[in-house]
Amino acid sequence: MPQLLLELFSEEIPARMQAQAARDLERLAREKLAEAGFLPEAMASFAGPRRLTLVVEGLPLAQADRTEERKGPRVGAPEQAIDGFLRSTGLTRNQLTERDGVWFAVIARTGRPTADIIAEMVDQIVRAFPWPKSMKWGTGSLRWVRPLQRILCVFAGETVPFEIDGIASADLTEGHRVMGSRAAFRARNFDDYAAGLKANFVVMDAAERKARIIADARQVCFARNLELVEDEGLLDEVAGLAEWPVPILGNMDPAFLDLPPEVIRTSMRTHQRYFAVRDPATGKLAPHFVSVANIAAKDGGGAIAHGNARVLSARLADAKFFWDEDRKVRLEDRLEKLKGVTFHAKLGTLYERVERIEALARKIAPLVGADPELAAQAARLCKADLVTGLVGEFPELQGIMGGYYARAEGLPDTVADAIRDHYKPQGPSDAVPRVPASIAVALADKLDTLVGFFGIGEKPTGSRDPFALRRSALGVIRILLDCGRPVSLKQLLHTEFERRIDEFVPPGVLQESPFKYHAFPGVFTDEVLAFFADRLKVLLRDQGKRHDLVDAVFALGDDDLVRIVARVDALSAFLTTDDGANLLAGYKRAANILKAEEKKGASPTGPAARMPFAPEEERALVDILTEIEPSIELALEREDFAAAMRWLASLRAPVDAFFDKVLVNSDDAAERDNRLRLLIQVRDAMGRVADFSLIAG
Repeated sequence: MPQLLLELFSEEIPARMQAQAARDLERLAREKLAEAGFLPEAMASFAGPRRLTLVVEGLPLAQADRTEERKGPRVGAPEQAIDGFLRSTGLTRNQLTERDGVWFAVIARTGRPTADIIAEMVDQIVRAFPWPKSMKWGTGSLRWVRPLQRILCVFAGETVPFEIDGIASADLTEGHRVMGSRAAFRARNFDDYAAGLKANFVVMDAAERKARIIADARQVCFARNLELVEDEGLLDEVAGLAEWPVPILGNMDPAFLDLPPEVIRTSMRTHQRYFAVRDPATGKLAPHFVSVANIAAKDGGGAIAHGNARVLSARLADAKFFWDEDRKVRLEDRLEKLKGVTFHAKLGTLYERVERIEALARKIAPLVGADPELAAQAARLCKADLVTGLVGEFPELQGIMGGYYARAEGLPDTVADAIRDHYKPQGPSDAVPRVPASIAVALADKLDTLVGFFGIGEKPTGSRDPFALRRSALGVIRILLDCGRPVSLKQLLHTEFERRIDEFVPPGVLQESPFKYHAFPGVFTDEVLAFFADRLKVLLRDQGKRHDLVDAVFALGDDDLVRIVARVDALSAFLTTDDGANLLAGYKRAANILKAEEKKGASPTGPAARMPFAPEEERALVDILTEIEPSIELALEREDFAAAMRWLASLRAPVDAFFDKVLVNSDDAAERDNRLRLLIQVRDAMGRVADFSLIAG
């Protein structure tokens, strides 16, 4: 079947926008074609520095004829309603049909040529394309990410004629800006288009450009007995900067290797888009770099490498100046400058924030096995590098440089590591701190952020989270789960809340404090705990866990994340078994009966008796409950939740038999009350492990 080929050719598209633009082009085209009744056999999109390309296979030459039935007003409706319906359908009254007292219109639509539909579709897509940023140029009104220069649109081997803001469609496109032919070349199908681009030094597919970059970069390094420092994010970016990527190995002054490696790599990556290179024998950075040119130079890239080295040297010379100057001033002596830096108008300066973090880290330290004095010292100095010259030049290195400066001063490694790691984890793939002092400072930093912004009413709403509170909460969760220590979230929050009110709100001005929750610590703590519960659900859901199991465990009031996750894991494993699934059904049946009886005013108390003339199934359930309740309690005390689940599993058969053979609502009041007490015992025994009423199923 016929093929559609579309290319939108413009000036350079920012690399960070290309991948999403290709997805958006394919999505919008699929939606528009579906509206027209087309279901393509295949569709693919490509993005590069100067072009977006779409190819669609399996479109018919024209739409099929269609009929549409539209329901109208009832028979006898006001004339205005019927006239409006006729106008909307383009029919006359005698063309309507009546069915069940309602007017219906059957509208016949003749199929249109596919080329006409494509012309309209492309115009609509281009004018409404969702670029994050766009611009106008010349005297036209069209907006595009960069000035749009050509539109190639071919269907079934023929140009689809249309014009958008003075740009006429054609079957022509261009190759590489320098290496390609000066003349545009013709493409009537995708095979000719792809071959023409390759002949004119354009690699159309981003995946192919990335594969070429990484393979050639490794090769030029291997030739010099070096090893490429791979960087997936940088690879994505440089693949969007070059249509014909050519990796080139350059040299830098070995004297710059005295700088911390993070400074060298950040300068290369952020400012120049270069890859770092290491010596495989030592594992340390080598005095070389790999840049990616957009041209195959006649001299093998020697002039390009020399120019790139000069630019990099200037950057690193600035970094070396800041590195040398910063080490002349102790971190402790920089704290005074933090008094002039506002953290938030309602939360004070960075100096006040450091005081809060220091006090909290000192209190958290014993809970995570850290030395309180070392944790407090690290917390006091953790923000001092924010006023250094090097962090001013490279903000990405905050914390990291603080660790280097602390070591340069001769401070303990524990303090330096805690300063370095206190921002971690900064994302889902970032490592968490492992050393106790680092854990204490990282928790203090994140809890101060959460409590502070919740306290002034700056909570995340929907997709809006300007202060990254979700990331802070997830960081706290990951740290606590990784360290494996039994730490109460409620205790941490209450400690931070009380410390903030008692120590940092001056006497006599409590009511005027911007901290909104000073009168309601319980409500405040519950609100933040609920926020942590939501974040934990997200984390566990990403790991394949069910969110309702988290709710069921949280409902017990436990706020030790390590225990909560252990319970969720045990509960998840239990519910995947036949015993677990059937016992859950039995629990819900018991809960429904009890709920109905409670509405009638029945609320028997105390344990069920082993009545001598009761059915065998009732006596068996009493016996098993008497046997397993102490064992469940013991397992929970030992935090052996898998064992607790195994004891619960032994309830499955007796509960099934009880419901199968025993009538709960007996005519005998004593029997009925005893059986209700028995169901209450079943519910309570299971409720010690989790709130099964919150579990779906």
